[in-house]
Amino acid sequence: MQYIGALPEGDCIFCAKSKEDNDAGNLILHRSEHAFVIMNAFPYNNGHLLVAPYKHVADLSSLDDAELLDIMRLTRSCTQILTRAVSAHGFNIGINLGQPAGAGIADHVHLHIVPRWSGDTNFMPVLADTKVLPEALADTYAKLKREFE
Repeated sequence: MQYIGALPEGDCIFCAKSKEDNDAGNLILHRSEHAFVIMNAFPYNNGHLLVAPYKHVADLSSLDDAELLDIMRLTRSCTQILTRAVSAHGFNIGINLGQPAGAGIADHVHLHIVPRWSGDTNFMPVLADTKVLPEALADTYAKLKREFE
């Protein structure tokens, strides 16, 4: 809520952040013609990335073929970069379409890329409702930004 609450009422976080000239401050790692890669400010795991189109739409059917291809190419690049930069063993990749499907920002479609490692689950989320991240967000940003460049 800290991240979302910083926006004026009714603004879309993806639209607002992508229009600003503050990529490092907004955790934007890369921009392409139709979409961009942004780090999740409250990640499930270190290196949790989001790929979002610039176009503000709630579903995939509102994107044209060029936009869809751009999103998938960025997704492929993200998995390659995360494999190199954080030695990811695998990935959870998905899109939550609509609030009932778990979309926290349901009005702007975006794809999640969550790096995973063998044995990366632990007891903290179950027992203490706490997620342990072994690296600071700014450190992960710097590591990934070098790879995108």
